[in-house]
Amino acid sequence: MILLHQLQRKSARRASLLCFDEFQVTDIADAMILKQLFENLFRNGVVVIATSNRAPDDLYKNGLQRVNFVPFIAVLKEYCQTIRLDSGIDYRKRNRPAAGKLFYLSSEDNVQETLDKLFDEMAFKQNDITRPRSLKVHGRTVTLSKACGTIADCTFEELCDRPLGASDYLEISTVFDTVFIRNIPILTLNKKTQARRFITLIDAFYDHKVRVVLQAEVPLEELFVNEGHHDDESHILIDDLGLKRDAASSLSIFTGEEEVFAFQRTVSRLTEMQSEEYWVEGDRSTL
Repeated sequence: MILLHQLQRKSARRASLLCFDEFQVTDIADAMILKQLFENLFRNGVVVIATSNRAPDDLYKNGLQRVNFVPFIAVLKEYCQTIRLDSGIDYRKRNRPAAGKLFYLSSEDNVQETLDKLFDEMAFKQNDITRPRSLKVHGRTVTLSKACGTIADCTFEELCDRPLGASDYLEISTVFDTVFIRNIPILTLNKKTQARRFITLIDAFYDHKVRVVLQAEVPLEELFVNEGHHDDESHILIDDLGLKRDAASSLSIFTGEEEVFAFQRTVSRLTEMQSEEYWVEGDRSTL
């Protein structure tokens, strides 16, 4: 709590305006501190501007202990004006010249050989040899098995099955301008943790104009399926919280609702990332 007060005072002293892009609340710990944090910011004269895909009343929808979060929504409505900018058009998906074939289905003939050839063609232009690369992230070592210069050739398992997070993906975004992601599976509730990592990964890549070449089991729009059963981690959490299985079934932390919502943005971004305009903007060879 002392650290929270220090954060509030420092924010108010150093900034009169705070901007949040893609504001969302998915974590119970975040949900519990937001009311006090924002109340103090507003009282200290800080102006807050935020964009979000959810209206204030829908923030942390069906979240764990949401009743304790609802007062924060009242604070937002008291100090902030809600302006709807949704035109009903997803501009990322509008027709644009494609950068070529950048998405491959696992069922295509000789798909691995095709991707190997594409990687070799790109690697030929690099002043490097194909080799494993190790990145240092907060004192940890994250190793990618195949890379050449600013190009990395990874599998979904390598990027999303391991316990990696935003800081790891940001480091990858800094080092590489092109990343192959192979063997992307259908993401069911059984793979909800991996789906969250994939969403975070693509957000980092998109923000840093990293180009991607994808190979997946199904088309983009069919990757995330809200089906399956809770994994062992979910069952343990349900038991630890003392919840009944039926009661927990409606909570977004277990239903995958937040992942489904966020994945719509991921599909939209991946669609834009296959455009020629995005591909050209992501070229760092001239920098």
